[in-house]
Amino acid sequence: MAITERRATRPRSAPPKPPVKKGNRDSQLRAAVLFLIPASIGFIVFFASPALRGLYLSFTKYNLLRPPTFIGFDNYVAIATDPVFWNSLKVTLEYVVLNVGVQTIAALGLAVLMQRFTRSMIVRGVIMLPYLIANVIVALVWFWLCDYNLGIINAALDSFGIGKVGFFGNADIAMGTIAMVNVWRHLGYTALLLFAGLQAIPKDVYEAAEVDGAGEWRVFRSVTLPLLRPVLAFVLVVTVVGSFQIFDTIAVTTKGGPVDATRAINYYIYQRAFERLDFGYASALAVILMIILAGVALLQNKLLRANESDLER
Repeated sequence: MAITERRATRPRSAPPKPPVKKGNRDSQLRAAVLFLIPASIGFIVFFASPALRGLYLSFTKYNLLRPPTFIGFDNYVAIATDPVFWNSLKVTLEYVVLNVGVQTIAALGLAVLMQRFTRSMIVRGVIMLPYLIANVIVALVWFWLCDYNLGIINAALDSFGIGKVGFFGNADIAMGTIAMVNVWRHLGYTALLLFAGLQAIPKDVYEAAEVDGAGEWRVFRSVTLPLLRPVLAFVLVVTVVGSFQIFDTIAVTTKGGPVDATRAINYYIYQRAFERLDFGYASALAVILMIILAGVALLQNKLLRANESDLER
């Protein structure tokens, strides 16, 4: 009897899982390959092939009128002593610091306000509207608004006795103006990304901080920012990489001027390729930009520990 009871109370082992048939695996593999083929073709045609072609052209002298002539590392040697390149790199870094710094701080503040006061879908849609407008249209609108003679902004400044300002014509503030235009366009998108990250933070963490007597600033600095780090790292990587590729706003408004004050590296690549028809040199510039972007992205991921979360500790 005791043996029978002991056997009855013994836990039952989980039933074995049915083996996956080889035919099912093959059919799943075929389905996966079929879904991957269109994306793979697009990647090869529009990304991999042009990238390899550009890498090859960076070692050549090529102007569309004659076949490419292999010249080795001559383009890279010329870039090392090119003052316009170094100035364009300095201008680009200036823009990156202005755009990323102002945009990230403003977006973080906006996301916190949305988290604390409103989560309305209408508010999110309104905030997102500027991002849905094409960059060229945004640049044109702000270019007209800031026009020295006819712009509404300068008319308002003049009416208040401040005087007119050449926003895009003054070398000291032209790049700052371009940065603010792009901050206006991308602010809502960045804020919504950070808002989504705030939504993922458990409420009991904030409740525990309130029980410990932490103030608003202490909670934000010691709880919100550390737990938001993975999303913040993603936002910073995307924003920095996008800032290095600034082109359309400059092409519409200043065209690299005044006095090369807004000639970013992407616009310099365009000028060497399509204005001077020096495609070999422009390809070498593009390769250097790609290396810079890859290095910056890897460095950011390492410093910000983007693949870690304090929630798992």
